[in-house]
Amino acid sequence: MRCHIIAFFLGFLLDLVLGDPYCLPHPIRLIGRLITGIEKKLHKEKTNKKSNKDNADFWCGIVLVIMVLVSVVTVVLLILCLAYRLNPYMGMAAECIMTYQILAVKCLKVESMKVYKCLQNGNLKQARAAVSMIVGRDTEHLDEEAVTKAAIETVAENTSDGVVAPMLYLAIGGPVFGFLYKAINTMDSMIGYKNDKYMYFGRAAAKLDDFVNYLPSRISAGLMIASAFFAGREFSVRDAWKIYKRDRNKHASPNSGHTEAVCAGALGIKLAGDASYFGKTVKKPYIGDALRNIEYEDIRRANRLMYVTAWLCEVICLSAMWIISC
Repeated sequence: MRCHIIAFFLGFLLDLVLGDPYCLPHPIRLIGRLITGIEKKLHKEKTNKKSNKDNADFWCGIVLVIMVLVSVVTVVLLILCLAYRLNPYMGMAAECIMTYQILAVKCLKVESMKVYKCLQNGNLKQARAAVSMIVGRDTEHLDEEAVTKAAIETVAENTSDGVVAPMLYLAIGGPVFGFLYKAINTMDSMIGYKNDKYMYFGRAAAKLDDFVNYLPSRISAGLMIASAFFAGREFSVRDAWKIYKRDRNKHASPNSGHTEAVCAGALGIKLAGDASYFGKTVKKPYIGDALRNIEYEDIRRANRLMYVTAWLCEVICLSAMWIISC
């Protein structure tokens, strides 16, 4: 158990220091290629009989989910078992590296701060291009405020999806649970859209992602509210709690609104609202109160809140793991 605790902590530190080196192959990208390959085999072109096609898409989507999850778990288990069988320290090293690859604290900061730097330099065009790499909405016609808002929302949502949730699953079940979670999350990000192409094929992946994020998203919101107390005077714990209670369900996703509501309240800004996806405008309610205008400095503030939340979650997980091991 103590090997797992050490690997859990060192993996977290590696993520904070190294982030995601783009020159090296990343397991999540390999999982993405696996999803794409299986999708090409299972997701056929539309037929004349729409009802039959929709039903077939749904079941093919379930098959894809099963195939991806079984493949990921099998590979992770084989690597860990082989490494620990050869040498306990080698096993701990493998687990440490896997933990590092599952977490995305620094990567999230780096990508969102690219948007910040472009806005700081007054280059809106590059800022739109930078934010398009981390959001699913159309960004070609966004103004400075909309670009800033999109980056903040991404940091807020991924404080759960990319930081707290994988950390919780790592603490419970090590890299096996960690990669299982990331595989589900990756499937949802790739095929979990409510459009003509993925409405039925991606439904199983989307619903499974909602399920595995249900508790983590709410735990993340609680940790973010607590973190607002430690993050500095620019954050309001009272407003974070107020907006969370009021606006957490104002999102199409049953989970994403929780951390967005906390972030909006803590910063005293208004997030969400209408957005364009694949050329279609999607009506969305606003989250938060506009106590002041949004500014690009809020991207940096959102990252600070995310970092404090990550450390708070890490300390709690380490403490729980240590108590259980004693």
